[in-house]
Amino acid sequence: MTKTYDLLNMGRSSIDLYSNDVGTPFTDISSFAAYVGGSSLNICVGAHRLGLNSVLLTAVGDDPIADFILHFLNNEKIETRFIPRKPGHRTSAVVLGIEPPDRFPATFYRDNCADIQLTIDDVLAAPITDTKVFQFAGTNLSKEPSHSATLFAAEIARQTGAKVVLDIDFRPGQWHDPRAFGVAVRSALRLVDVVIGTEDEINAATLVGSEQVRRTQSETDTHVAGDTQEGIQKLMALGPKLLVEKRGAHGARIHELDKTPVDVPGFPVEIYNILGAGDAFGGGFLYGYVNGWDNYRAARLGNACGAIVVTKHGCANFMPTMAEIEAFTAPYGGL
Repeated sequence: MTKTYDLLNMGRSSIDLYSNDVGTPFTDISSFAAYVGGSSLNICVGAHRLGLNSVLLTAVGDDPIADFILHFLNNEKIETRFIPRKPGHRTSAVVLGIEPPDRFPATFYRDNCADIQLTIDDVLAAPITDTKVFQFAGTNLSKEPSHSATLFAAEIARQTGAKVVLDIDFRPGQWHDPRAFGVAVRSALRLVDVVIGTEDEINAATLVGSEQVRRTQSETDTHVAGDTQEGIQKLMALGPKLLVEKRGAHGARIHELDKTPVDVPGFPVEIYNILGAGDAFGGGFLYGYVNGWDNYRAARLGNACGAIVVTKHGCANFMPTMAEIEAFTAPYGGL
């Protein structure tokens, strides 16, 4: 069956304000650069720049920040007619300090945010039945009405033959209790074919005791203790056939049912800003996945995308094209 869209991404969108004073403590920042962001938006843009016909299902407010985001998406030639405005709610924002290699203090402004107001009616108005792959983020499940709308979308996607992909996307500040995050993610896995996440996100999705979580002021610096391999087995037992573990500088690890895990090496680069690198990986991996690549090569593409973005100042604005990937990977023998 022919479908119009290769990929539909459902979830967060925001304006991202990133410090121009790289290496400067947050209290001494003098200016910020304005970009667009949000996990699902980033993945959508990343996949689209590589060549997929991807479409975004998010929501924005009736405000100038919404105009900023929609203007960017229109310039990218990404369809915006399925993105509703939510009067009375604000478009999300993120403010980030950049102190490489390992300090990136971020504050998420998501009180009364528009994208968490996505409804079942918004899903019905979107082309869920006309896409090959449906991807959503764990943060979608943090509040209603987005929680129910996302599960509804996943059900429709499965019923109409699309593959369903979950990016775990653990942001502790978006949950009233970290254990609630795990409950929500595990309850959704019956509808999921592929899971993408970091070690900390996998552990957070399987934790039972909140003492396992060390919460910090920054949502980009949350460590979750646990037996990651045991957590992977628990998650895959609930339905997914494939779990892709993002491992930062170590690349990625592919987990398939009844198979030995496969390590996919990354690319050596100097870190400039880590935020958005995981979403770049997601866009790259999904490009390969949609096009029928083997999982190793798809993850290798994801690693290359993440490696490029980690050297840049922002997220979606810096997602690479396939030409940039080919030039970047050529010294390493390509993908």
